[in-house]
Amino acid sequence: MTVLADLLTALRTGGVEIIDLTAPLSDATPVLELPEHFGQTARFRLEEISRYDDRGPAWYWNNFRTGEHTGTHFDAPNHWASGRDLADIASVPVGALVAPAVVLDVAAHVAEDPDFLIEREHIDAFVAEHGPLPEGGWLLCRTGWSARTSQQDMINRGEDGPHSPGLSVEAARWVAEESPLQGIGVETVGTDAGAAAGFDPLFPCHHYLLGNGKYGLSQLRNLDRLPATGALVLASPLRIEGGSGSPTRVLALVER
Repeated sequence: MTVLADLLTALRTGGVEIIDLTAPLSDATPVLELPEHFGQTARFRLEEISRYDDRGPAWYWNNFRTGEHTGTHFDAPNHWASGRDLADIASVPVGALVAPAVVLDVAAHVAEDPDFLIEREHIDAFVAEHGPLPEGGWLLCRTGWSARTSQQDMINRGEDGPHSPGLSVEAARWVAEESPLQGIGVETVGTDAGAAAGFDPLFPCHHYLLGNGKYGLSQLRNLDRLPATGALVLASPLRIEGGSGSPTRVLALVER
């Protein structure tokens, strides 16, 4: 109990800070946009059941409807065809939900080019400066994109399609097949770059990571408040049997 007692003391005294990496869910939360002939994810909706009235005089509560991949969310391997026979969201091991994280900051590059892609060289430079990537950890990609909170700004669609940053094909393959990481986290609406429908393979983060039994976190916030190394991430998706993902509360513990 000493370790847990010490952690509780550190939380109470400010030695460890809890940082919320989650975007709020509402009917204004940006959602993925697929070509019109594909099925579309649902926006978040609240349906009031009662609010201290004749439907329920002493209580307020709601039903809600949303897509599994709406807002800050967790991608399970079976979300993509390459991982179709792998874990659903209910089968993700609980050990994966509490994991170390590193933050790769490319916000300055993205400010100049919204289509900026993280390459192997950027990851290699990070490792050279900060040391090895954590076994079973997250690579959190800080792009500054979380400042975009509207549907239009998040998707950033032009006449030639959406424009947003992400990983290159080779970087996604390396993270999935060769790195010690368990997944990536991004600030964008999904784990892939806006132009990834035109990559080979298309949507390489989904294809490679999920196909290798790894995970994705999307629409994160407050990555600018995390150190490059040393944060501990707690991700808590709903345990949806057969589900491909879930809206998720994502917290980070940081020593101060």
